[in-house]
Amino acid sequence: MSRISLDLLQQFVMAARLGNLSRAAEQSNLTVSALSHQIRQLEQRVERKLFDRGPRGVQLTAEGRRLLEAVAHHFEGIDRAMATYRCRREEALTINTIPGVMSSWLVPRLARLVAAHPELELNLQSSVELVDFERDPVDATLRYGMGTWPGVQTEHLFGEWIAPVAAPSLMARMSHLNATSVEEWPLLGDPGGRWAGWFARFGGAPPKRFVAQFDNTDALQRAALEGMGVALGRMVTARPLVEAGLLQVLGNQYMRIPEAYYLVYPARSRDHAGLNIFRDWIRGEAKCYAAAMASAAEGRGEAT
Repeated sequence: MSRISLDLLQQFVMAARLGNLSRAAEQSNLTVSALSHQIRQLEQRVERKLFDRGPRGVQLTAEGRRLLEAVAHHFEGIDRAMATYRCRREEALTINTIPGVMSSWLVPRLARLVAAHPELELNLQSSVELVDFERDPVDATLRYGMGTWPGVQTEHLFGEWIAPVAAPSLMARMSHLNATSVEEWPLLGDPGGRWAGWFARFGGAPPKRFVAQFDNTDALQRAALEGMGVALGRMVTARPLVEAGLLQVLGNQYMRIPEAYYLVYPARSRDHAGLNIFRDWIRGEAKCYAAAMASAAEGRGEAT
């Protein structure tokens, strides 16, 4: 049997993974008729039926599953290898970060970068998942955590502070309470369980029950904005809301926590000209932000 073209095998893999010829054809920029013709060609070449066709799509036959297992990982390897080159244009830069940091911290500052470097072509992505630099065409990410991600370069940008925050509507409704006696207020449980550490540092005791417990910081912050209760706000996302008057800080303390924000990138991005511009810029922005945040925290009796 003569050599089968990679194009035929690639169309087979896509159709097998999607289980739908219309979607596979769309992703391949082909008509359904053209894709069906290619699959029939492949079946003729291997002298095996690879798909069972039905009203709801296509399903692999036993022979089709064996062929998919044999060839699919080769295409995955090609995709990983090519990802290294997809974002190598020096003026193009793909940055991925978690959604809260994107909207609250990065985007409000980007105008300064664009004004100083109009030649940059920015592609901004937001995701809560860690980037796989071997697979994803991303130059760098901004991540929150302890900075211990393996196999990548990490640069510390700035730390994080937390403080109790509440909506003005809740503050007005509970105006008979002392703002420094946080334990008397209706509290919202946070994903990291930070209230125990907060009360251990500043005194008082956690409540026997929270108004509600959240496993997602965005939902927690939204509940605080709606006046549901007092949340321990992470200042990177909460401070812009405080400055806009949508939230207010209770009491006089901020507390620094171990997690911080990092610029993370693979070794292949180290000499990328666009990333070097972005890295120099974000270092300066991070330094200014950290200094302003430290000053604000010190004015409120920050605990480090």
